[in-house]
Amino acid sequence: MKISEQWLRQWVNPNNTSEQLAEQLTMAGLEIDDRFAVARAFSGVVIGEVISVEQHPDADKLRVTQVNIGAAEPLQIVCGAPNVTVGMKAPVATVGAVLPSDDAKGFKIKNGNLRGVDSNGMLCGASEIDLTDSIDGLLELPADAPIGTDIREYLGLDNQILDISITPNRGDCFSVRGIAREISVINDLPMQQLEITNNVAVTENGATPAVTVSAVEACPRYLLQSISNIDRSINTPKWMQDALVQSGLRSHNFLVDVTNYVLMELGQPLHAFDADTIVGDIVVRLAQPAETITLLSEQTFTLTGDELVIADDEGALALAGIMGGQRSSVTDSTTNIVLESAFFSPLAIAARARRFGLHTDASQRFERGVDFELPELALARACDLVTSITGSQAGQIVKAESSDHLPSRAPITLPIAKVRDVIGIEIEPAVMVRILTQLGFEVAQQVDSLICTPPSYRFDMSIKEDLIEEIARIYGYDNIPSVLPHLQVSMDYDDTADLTHEMKLALVDNGYMEAISFSFSDAKIEALFDDEALGEVLALANPISSDLAVMRRTLLSSLLPCVQYNLNRQQPRVRFFETGLSFVGHSISDLVQTPSIALVAVGNILNEQAYQNRALDFYDLKYDIEQLIPAQIDSARIRYERSSLSFLHPGQSAKLYIDDQYVGWLGQLHPNTAKQLDLPATWVAQLSLAPLLTLAREQNAITTPSKFPQVRRDIAILVDSDISLQTLESTIRNTAGALLTDLWLFDVYQGDNVPTGQRSLAFALIWQDNTQTLSDEVIKTATDKVIQILIAQYGAQLRDS
Repeated sequence: MKISEQWLRQWVNPNNTSEQLAEQLTMAGLEIDDRFAVARAFSGVVIGEVISVEQHPDADKLRVTQVNIGAAEPLQIVCGAPNVTVGMKAPVATVGAVLPSDDAKGFKIKNGNLRGVDSNGMLCGASEIDLTDSIDGLLELPADAPIGTDIREYLGLDNQILDISITPNRGDCFSVRGIAREISVINDLPMQQLEITNNVAVTENGATPAVTVSAVEACPRYLLQSISNIDRSINTPKWMQDALVQSGLRSHNFLVDVTNYVLMELGQPLHAFDADTIVGDIVVRLAQPAETITLLSEQTFTLTGDELVIADDEGALALAGIMGGQRSSVTDSTTNIVLESAFFSPLAIAARARRFGLHTDASQRFERGVDFELPELALARACDLVTSITGSQAGQIVKAESSDHLPSRAPITLPIAKVRDVIGIEIEPAVMVRILTQLGFEVAQQVDSLICTPPSYRFDMSIKEDLIEEIARIYGYDNIPSVLPHLQVSMDYDDTADLTHEMKLALVDNGYMEAISFSFSDAKIEALFDDEALGEVLALANPISSDLAVMRRTLLSSLLPCVQYNLNRQQPRVRFFETGLSFVGHSISDLVQTPSIALVAVGNILNEQAYQNRALDFYDLKYDIEQLIPAQIDSARIRYERSSLSFLHPGQSAKLYIDDQYVGWLGQLHPNTAKQLDLPATWVAQLSLAPLLTLAREQNAITTPSKFPQVRRDIAILVDSDISLQTLESTIRNTAGALLTDLWLFDVYQGDNVPTGQRSLAFALIWQDNTQTLSDEVIKTATDKVIQILIAQYGAQLRDS
């Protein structure tokens, strides 16, 4: 937002330079993006009066003028401007003057001779003194402009323009009054108040159209006032034009300029309707679906039904809080108007302007929140300006209001000790009260706290930390000493990140690549993983896109689209893993977030090559999974069970348990699921990170190796094929006791000499005692015991060869 420093100082005028003023605002949170003078540097230009004009003897388009600049003798200046006349006052660049130009040195005025006539200076148009030309010719100054006065001083061209970056939460600062309020508090100075001379009482009747508000939640306060018999021969006063132009607004016509002036001055958007174009009464309502409106921008829009409009009996007159309509627009011939001043709810305006590609000063303010107590003051100010300048008559004010739907300001309790805890220094309660009171808060001081009620214009105040921020920034961040805080640092080391990184490295060593994706997923993909064991899916209330509409219950929802993307780009062998959260729950209140690691693999075990290659199978995936389990963990603690998850292949999947704790699942994606995703045979897994991290943190006791030898005994048995290896190993370990130090399967055979439905399994059993050498008799007894249990429980048959 651009504002004039001169305009700002009319409200509050601290004894600061422009640079100091800009620094104060920046340190108060209103950052100055730029600061520059109204016009570039130039010198030697004064106000002059043309006392004679004669035709140049040798040029049709040139005139020879005599100009009074207050010196002993008038200056003779040759001028080509078409509007030069006797008695006019205009800027005069004297000999030696330096005018602004693209050259850094500027353009220097010298004595000249134009077609045989001496010229001692130059009469200037607006562009010569770095202003915008509104006419073709000289810049005409008012008749009372003092002759000989420096033009920079007279026009205020040294006035600084402040370009201020207003953060979205500070809608109260989108005006000269709002910035002045900040300056007055920072410098502990009083602020100038508006003087309204023409006050009109609020009444229900009069020439002003009646108002009905049907959308009271969107518009809880709406005011109208008619002004008639406006003299349109009166132009916008120069002081008002200058204020608007220096604020970055273009001067239109007097009535529009008044509404823009009040907008910049007070921060309240106003709108003027041509009263003679309004048919019937005014209605503030939601648009009708497919209703159309042509705006001041000459664009016609079709409305959807959730836009707030101002309408009469013939239809929409304006998009409320955004832009007026062309049908009721004020023109140069309008003499009767109806002024609108209202409070529109920010939620009723937000996003509507962007929907139609519009960005207006009104929507910018209403979206951030305009003071709901301001409409009446702003209407009175605008009415005062119009009537006092044009001599017109103000009608009665019509007001529609629903107090139940107006915002309210709840008191905030601020413990005095909390200010010290947060800021780090002791600030006297009296100073806090002064700061907050000057900012507009109603403050009641208790023994150990302040009860503060925010003013109507502070939409951003709701918690005690907001108040502390206000105290700190007005007190001055530079006044808060830089002191190292006293920290009680915990020296406990959280190794979660390091241990997780080690797991990632293990997978990278096996040819996997890490993927990083959103925690959201496509509802269609998530539906493929519907299984009671996974729980309910949480749908997002406001998804960023249709393919990211739900929270993922499994990381596969994110990984499988990555696999599809790579397969579609001629990558036949894909290995991905991801760590992240999975989310289960129907609502936020019962949402369970589980840190997980997931794998997905497609293709052969090796890249294409001349040597032997084959497709990935369950045991390859199982090997990759077991790389995530610390090597020192006894394999007896690891257990697999058949998985019943509906999206996994029933014969090629398993659940993983460690110490009887469920860790996760692995296996082949069900062929039906893979077909719906247009995927080949796909191997997947997901494990919970918590039990894996717990295993990695285990501190194994250091034991002295036994001095006595190990003894190996091999047994081969015939058992039914449906008896799992996991079950047999568990039975052997439980039966053998402490002397069995290791066990593994080293042969599986099905074929000749093996009955149908059975298989031959060969186990290696390692026996050892830490206190003595084992005798053959002890080993035979222990081995026979294992064999007998296998025969008794599983009908096993011992094979001799």
